[in-house]
Amino acid sequence: MTYDVINPATEKVVRTISPASEQDTDAAIARAAEAFTTWRAVSPADRGRLLRRFADAVDADLDNLAQLEVENAGHTIGNARWEAGNVRDVLTYYSAAPERLFGKQIPVAGGIDLTFSEPLGVVGVIVPWNFPMPIAGWGFAPALAAGNTVVLKPAELTPLTALRLGELALEAGLPAGVLEIVPGAGTVVGQRFVTHPAVRKVVFTGSTGVGKQIMAGCAEQVKRVTLELGGKSANIVFADSELDKAAAQAPYGVFDNAGQDCCARSRILVERSVYDRFMELLEPAVKSFKVGDPADPASEMGPLISAKQRDRVAAYTQEDVAFRGSMPEGPGFWFPPTVLAPGSPDAPAVREEIFGPVVAVVPFEDEADALRIANDSQYGLSGSIWTRDISRAIRVGRGVEAGNLSINSHSSVRYSTPFGGYKQSGLGRELGPDALDAFTETKNIFISTED
Repeated sequence: MTYDVINPATEKVVRTISPASEQDTDAAIARAAEAFTTWRAVSPADRGRLLRRFADAVDADLDNLAQLEVENAGHTIGNARWEAGNVRDVLTYYSAAPERLFGKQIPVAGGIDLTFSEPLGVVGVIVPWNFPMPIAGWGFAPALAAGNTVVLKPAELTPLTALRLGELALEAGLPAGVLEIVPGAGTVVGQRFVTHPAVRKVVFTGSTGVGKQIMAGCAEQVKRVTLELGGKSANIVFADSELDKAAAQAPYGVFDNAGQDCCARSRILVERSVYDRFMELLEPAVKSFKVGDPADPASEMGPLISAKQRDRVAAYTQEDVAFRGSMPEGPGFWFPPTVLAPGSPDAPAVREEIFGPVVAVVPFEDEADALRIANDSQYGLSGSIWTRDISRAIRVGRGVEAGNLSINSHSSVRYSTPFGGYKQSGLGRELGPDALDAFTETKNIFISTED
């Protein structure tokens, strides 16, 4: 049985895929388990060298990877090139880690106490369709650096770049079985990652509902999890901010990747005294946001991933529309950038993750009110704060219940800093130096020096 991978900008078939069965998944896990015995024994210097070769292979194939993502996920070519480059950079960053996984010598009475950071074993990585390349790299790069092997399931809608990354790993010299790519259904492949005893950890990025199911399943074996889940991030604009800049940048904070981003600032909270002026400035910024052929370097936004996703997004925009941008006509899962002005902060479009190019703009009275509205959410992944008052920026930043915040910016992700959420936006942190801890066990050994 096969299924077609569809180009969301043209609705044409890009490739036909044979999904893995449960038996195929078990075989991939078995290969990864066998490879673990040799991969963990590779010297730290050699493991780092192989990861650097993998990074070089990604760099040499960057244009091809980017083009695959344009066709498979509908990402703009500029974004797709950045995403492929992010995989390269994450691999390069973690290639230095194997020689820096230090243990400790702890002073104790009667002897010497040592700690060692040891790999877990086989790690299952489940990747979503919204950012197929970067999130794959965030999972496999630190896991491989720490000496684990990886079985990776790409999303059914967007498997092509993950499959190519698996080929590049082999071309770079990583031993067979160290990185297994297993395309298929979440209910088959992903579920087997959860239940198979040889998989010691599951890394999942996706919806909060599915994340809860994975966490519950892993609990049966006391299996480790890292979860990066939903978001409904707030973009807080104070009256003392550079209002022109805040309005001009707001579309990029929510419409990038057609709003299919857990970090999307899909709630704009504006101090009431400047609310009307902000909306006046936001309208031309939204209407000039270029939606079009993702292969065109001038395009700033491509299509949604599927007709199903387009219908879901449309259901949230039946009322409260303040203004919209434009979109192409003809084939493709297009949706225009849309700004809502709901009458209440309790409206579904304000509270629920839409995962599309839709933003709700809500007024607030003062700093305390801004924090109240921002934190009145089950999510806590990201957000932005716009103000010229540095004291307020720090004060509000400390008050917002979210894992990744930007001041006068919408930047959320850097490979050298931790990424993850509060509340139902997830569990654990990816990226940065501390991510390695999530892929290792600490072993303690005491050596007696007494006669």
